[in-house]
Amino acid sequence: MCYYSAMPTLATNRKAGYDYEKLEEFEAGLALTGQEVKSIREGGAKIDAAHIIVQGGRPKLIGAVIARYKKASAQSPHEPERTRNLLLGAKEIRYLTGKLAQKGLTLVPISLYTRGQRIKVGFWLARGKKTFEKRQKIKNRDLDRETKRFMRGEDI
Repeated sequence: MCYYSAMPTLATNRKAGYDYEKLEEFEAGLALTGQEVKSIREGGAKIDAAHIIVQGGRPKLIGAVIARYKKASAQSPHEPERTRNLLLGAKEIRYLTGKLAQKGLTLVPISLYTRGQRIKVGFWLARGKKTFEKRQKIKNRDLDRETKRFMRGEDI
């Protein structure tokens, strides 16, 4: 169980809750360079289009953008969209590999946050929602809002 909501959040994937149904929650460390860490701490990370795959027995974060650190030397720049390794235990990797073999399941990064001096990524094992499920959720939310307004006695 992850309790990363109380940690200082550096980047979030706000659309994940709309597009995916959360089944389980995990956290992992990220293998980063020093320039990347400084850039993330300054708010230079975006994980909206990112996803996680397990390739060759190693989990990898793909599609995350970490901007170049402004104060870094121009001689050693890092690639903003490179694939980054996640740091997980062997048991967790085997578990996730088995789960990903099932049809329709994926790993979705939710947030980058700090735990002590380390930067962690919180992610979900999730199932993608269909379009009609998204529409139904919006419809139910609007209906609930209207009934609460009616119960309070406000005009509709």
